[in-house]
Amino acid sequence: MADAKSITFRPAVRSDAQVVAAIVNGAYRGDATGREAGFLALLAKDASVVLLGLRDGDIVGCVHLEGSEDGVAFLGMLSVRVSEQGSGLGRALVAAAEDYARRELGARVIAMYVLTVRRELLAWYERRGYRRTGDIVPFHSPPGQRFLRGPLEFERLEKRLA
Repeated sequence: MADAKSITFRPAVRSDAQVVAAIVNGAYRGDATGREAGFLALLAKDASVVLLGLRDGDIVGCVHLEGSEDGVAFLGMLSVRVSEQGSGLGRALVAAAEDYARRELGARVIAMYVLTVRRELLAWYERRGYRRTGDIVPFHSPPGQRFLRGPLEFERLEKRLA
């Protein structure tokens, strides 16, 4: 297991697009179409940041945060380079995102949507203090693409920030 303490964090910049897209593609095992453009669009939004996790200067993971006026920051796109999975990097990225959301975005709550079929992922977040809210929304695949079988839905998870 790699040492999560040796990870440093910084906000992403435009020149990180290709590396971030490759990490997200590997983590989500999805179609790479539009990932770099999507990353750049996230960087252009107000109260939006992609935090990078770096080991020895190399980008090994990322997480997106977007603040809102009601004191809620939304977490998404948590991605870890395949070779780093199981190293504690995901935990470290979530902790860094929570700290950033509180400190830089003034968030009192951090929230996210997780596919309900991903029971192990829901449990992973629950072990980190997130609670299931029962707020369920449907998942709609992009036109012409189907990533998983069956009707899918997301559940909102939340955590109060100290």
